[in-house]
Amino acid sequence: MEILRCDNIKKVFGKGGNQVTALNGISLSVEKGEFVAIVGASGSGKSTLLHILGSVDKPTCGTVTIDGVDLGGLNATDAAIFRRRKVGLVYQFYNLIPTLTVEKNILMPMLLDKRKPDAEYFKRIVKTLGIEDKLECLPSQLSGGQQQRTAVARALIYRPAVLLADEPTGNLDRKNGEEIIDLLKLSNHNLKQTILLITHDEKIALQADRVVTIEDGQIVSGHLHGSAEWNACPGGYQDIPVEKRR
Repeated sequence: MEILRCDNIKKVFGKGGNQVTALNGISLSVEKGEFVAIVGASGSGKSTLLHILGSVDKPTCGTVTIDGVDLGGLNATDAAIFRRRKVGLVYQFYNLIPTLTVEKNILMPMLLDKRKPDAEYFKRIVKTLGIEDKLECLPSQLSGGQQQRTAVARALIYRPAVLLADEPTGNLDRKNGEEIIDLLKLSNHNLKQTILLITHDEKIALQADRVVTIEDGQIVSGHLHGSAEWNACPGGYQDIPVEKRR
């Protein structure tokens, strides 16, 4: 089942002679439960794509659909609500609220909606991420790895349609970085969470089921991990049939 689709996404910054094309005709399809890595050098457009997929920014042209919702039809308020409920975002910097405990940081998306969290699901997340004994701590009392685990838990609490992770290990040492990737894999496997991981590190990307490469704002290749089968086309990724992914 397709959970995310973008068609011919273009993003242009500036005007006239100062125009910069960050994305130039990106097309991508992601199935529910997939773990997809998007790789590319700095400036290739991968973070711009993530911001558009997360409804943080809008494309100059093209369409993005997540869980059946066309993001282009959302105003700023509706986009913020959709992002909170349907898109989990994890960044290189943890963006935790320093005056709130770990528990309240994790629950913040639901508290903003005045919704009661599923207690059993909450326990399952914090246990999976190994922070069940840190719930009353403030972010300043945590290590970098523990803060990123908290950020991942916050992204998962609403059971989002898609979790978008932008260089989530970039601010961590090697050991903590490997643990975060292992935890993302665990959430993909145990919680059936769909994940798009943005990274410049090919070793990290190979932990995913599928790797898509971006250069100069275009998708130049995509492949399944462990497969010799590649599809490449300028400006768009031609999906390998779903039955070949499983």
